Order: sequence, then C-alpha cells, then structure tokens
Amino acid sequence: MSQIRVLKVDLNEGSQSDSIIFLLNSYAQDPAGGGKELSDFCKQNLISELRQLASCHVFIAFIGDDVAGLAICFEGFSTFACKRLLNIHDFVVLTKYRGRGASQVLLDEVEKFAKSMNFCKITLEVLDQNIPAMSAYKRFGFQEYSLDPAFGRAVFMHKLL
Repeated sequence: MSQIRVLKVDLNEGSQSDSIIFLLNSYAQDPAGGGKELSDFCKQNLISELRQLASCHVFIAFIGDDVAGLAICFEGFSTFACKRLLNIHDFVVLTKYRGRGASQVLLDEVEKFAKSMNFCKITLEVLDQNIPAMSAYKRFGFQEYSLDPAFGRAVFMHKLL
C-alpha cells in the first residue's frame, strides 16, 4: 500500500492550484457536494480569492504521487472560549482512494496544525445522510454539537444572497 502524506499548501506559491481546483471540482460533482461542476468563474478565480484570506488554510493528501484528498479550512472565533477555532469548510477524499485511511491522515494533519496554532477546536458540517463521511469524522473523534441536550443539537443553516 502506498504511503499517505499531507502537504499544507502555500497558496502564494501556486504550484498546487490545479490540484485544488481538480479536487474541489470532483467534490462538487459528487452527490454529497451538490452534484454539479464548479462554475468557470469559480475555477478561474478561486485561488486568487483564497490568497486574499489570511485565515484560509489548505491541505492536500497524496497517495503515492497522486492527489487523493483536500481540506480547505478557515479560521473562526469561539466567543465562549475566547479563542480562535478552525472550520473545515470543504473536505474530500476522491472515490477511488476512499477506505485507504486518507481521511484519517488528512484530519490528523489538520488537527496538528490547529493545535500548533492554539485553536480551541475544529468544526465542520456534514450532510446527515452522508454516512461514510459521518462515520469517518466520528471515528476521528468529532461529535454532534450541543450545549444542553434539552435544547437539542446544533443545526447548520444558510441563506443565499
């Protein structure tokens, strides 16, 4: 079995730009990612927009020489902890590499980075019917979020503008 390694991408270097677009586009086309290819606008502008965000951190997983997974993360802030947090906004392991441990190695590198930056936690959202992803996250130690069980679990919501 090929070794899994993870690279924290320097967006200003640009050598991994094509890999980021390829991996994110693969995720977007998957039913769990919405089932539609990224727009041409997104493909052409994503890297330059991400470069402008000092709070953006990108990690790419490789199996052998092949790109296999991606985590695009953004810093946030926990008011209750009064510390920064890291949100995994996009997370994908390509279908042909699933079940080989890439998600766990990628999550481990994200966690090592978050600890090195003294973040208080890592957050992410996942579709409740994406059982394989949910299982991978739980296996890594993520859990559903609740402050008080009497008030239920947190629900991710959005409003398009």
